[in-house]
Amino acid sequence: MPEAARIRIGIDVGGTKIEGIALDGTSERARIRIATPRDDYRATVDAIVTLIGDLERCVGVTATVGIGIPGTISPATGVVKNANSVWLIGHPLQGDVEDALGRAVRIANDANCFAISEATDGAAAGAEIVFGVILGTGVGAGIVANGRGLSGANGIAGEWGHNALPWPAKGERPGPACYCGRSGCIETFLSGPGMTADHQRHTGQFESPEQIVAAAAAGDLTAQATVVRYERRLARALASMINVLDPDVIVVGGGMSNIDRLYTNVPKLWAELVFNRGGEQEPVRTRLVRAAHGDSSGVRGAAWLWTSRGTE
Repeated sequence: MPEAARIRIGIDVGGTKIEGIALDGTSERARIRIATPRDDYRATVDAIVTLIGDLERCVGVTATVGIGIPGTISPATGVVKNANSVWLIGHPLQGDVEDALGRAVRIANDANCFAISEATDGAAAGAEIVFGVILGTGVGAGIVANGRGLSGANGIAGEWGHNALPWPAKGERPGPACYCGRSGCIETFLSGPGMTADHQRHTGQFESPEQIVAAAAAGDLTAQATVVRYERRLARALASMINVLDPDVIVVGGGMSNIDRLYTNVPKLWAELVFNRGGEQEPVRTRLVRAAHGDSSGVRGAAWLWTSRGTE
């Protein structure tokens, strides 16, 4: 098949599905989704390679390939680390896919891919510094500066979810246990399961975030209290990152990004926390916005790994 510089394939490897997309510029040419072969590393590699081949047959060209994973490639060893899909850990995923394809691929953390997508042609297009936050089953983040995704010396830039929740209130320490081995991580409070668990601790009721938010909108006082606690915690967690990165835009994705009130209430709350003191209280210029590409941002960002707006 002939080379086509404009066609880029992105692969998003998730715990339950692997999604692939072929982009021609910013236009989608093909998209395929398959089930992830859970707990089987070799079958996962084979599935990724087969998916790439299927996409290339759809578009009729050999394309560049970027892959987003729920972890990262260790700069020291070249194997996967910090992956929620634990069967990938300790394996040379990039090398194995490259050997099977006979050409180079690029791999990045899925939250980094999300941030790259939104900074390239999404809700933060054109911004100098972008902090891309995923609030879903877990909590992750990626950083883009001057159009380039940041990985860092250890490959963990943006691992915001596994810092402690800042400025803890009474009852928030030591906090819930996290799978990383510590307690009180941001992820344990701000993920979807984190909201559910917080609501259950206060009410004894096990409800999904969607149910809690709907009940709050309908006037349920206990649900309203849960959502307010969530907003205050999100404001604290993001204010600490504004103090470090001072981003132009914070883009939010994942299931929790669908809570409309966050975009009004959280910036009001972080105004008192950001280190932004002058003769008068200055407004915080950072914008909080919802992702433009929704669930597609991760796979689109993987495709953009092979552009000047990615990690080149």
